[in-house]
Amino acid sequence: MKKYLYIYEKLRDAIVRGEYPYGVRLPSKRTLAADFGCSVITVEHAYDLLADEGYVRSEERSGFYAAYRTDEMFPVAARLQKADDQAPQAETVRGAVPLSGVNTADPVFPYGVLARTMRRVITAREEQLLIKPPNTGCPELRESLAAYLGRSRSLRISPEQIVIGSGAEYLYALVAEMLGTERLYALEDPSYGKIRRVYEANGACCELLPMGPDGILAEALERSEASVLHVTPFHSYPSGITASASRRRDYVRWAIRRDGFVVEDDFDSEFSSLTKPEDTLFSLEPEKTVIYMNTFSRTIAPSMRLGYMVLPPALLPRFRETVGFYSCTVPVFEQYLVTELLNSGDFERHINRVRRKRRLRNEQAFSAIS
Repeated sequence: MKKYLYIYEKLRDAIVRGEYPYGVRLPSKRTLAADFGCSVITVEHAYDLLADEGYVRSEERSGFYAAYRTDEMFPVAARLQKADDQAPQAETVRGAVPLSGVNTADPVFPYGVLARTMRRVITAREEQLLIKPPNTGCPELRESLAAYLGRSRSLRISPEQIVIGSGAEYLYALVAEMLGTERLYALEDPSYGKIRRVYEANGACCELLPMGPDGILAEALERSEASVLHVTPFHSYPSGITASASRRRDYVRWAIRRDGFVVEDDFDSEFSSLTKPEDTLFSLEPEKTVIYMNTFSRTIAPSMRLGYMVLPPALLPRFRETVGFYSCTVPVFEQYLVTELLNSGDFERHINRVRRKRRLRNEQAFSAIS
């Protein structure tokens, strides 16, 4: 592990444990550099990651202060403003209109690379393309995805935990059938409209919880009688709100207390302009509570109807019993295509190119107004 990530994790864990309560000043960069035997720049990089994720705040010529609260599940008057003030109310189809801060000039996946990879898959796989895949998806794709999620999102999972499906909407329906429609499902307000429509079409009742500047309002979440919470922690659509580190942990604690579940819809997270993506809810509680979900429609092409969800180990028996009999809905050719893109490194090179361009664009915009 790189030194700055090691320092970042040590400080993050100390803040979460309460060793640095909210508002307390953290050690200076020079002090930490001496303690860890590294350069001041390395410590500064770690502090930048903590600030990006909301664990600390920086005060010019003063230092870094803990910004993580452990009591945010209780009402905070300053946060009790209407979500109407935070986001537009007009509902549009996610993917048809860019999220807040996403430039339409962002490059799509290079067509030449995609075409070359398609030809390679056809040549290499031959008759394998005619064989029906297992119900949860091709083993090769699930293995490649497990390795990729470990590299990119720090998810330590086995391929058996991954379920392949034809896009997020299909996976929403599987979740509703697996967890049961007698439960109340809580959603962000505003949120991607099809989430509610799919749950209700499958017989579930939904409750909309208003958003504040850093996620669902704490008071609304506590008042809800739901036992399933569906959230998009990064760039919630259409508001563009990203949940803070405190709020992410609140979501997980809420589900644990209620013996419930969180569905983490990680749409668009790969294109974060941050140097390190935010912690996933799944990484905070990987055993029982959180179902992680993402697709390739944003990162490769809207026509790529290939999504996946990662189930915690405790949910695997329920999945097999309730919906494990369904056949995989994604053509085997597309599964092998994505497998090759992941294994060759072409997928991650594309992601890194887009992220670098976004960071450069943000830096130029900041320089223009400063």
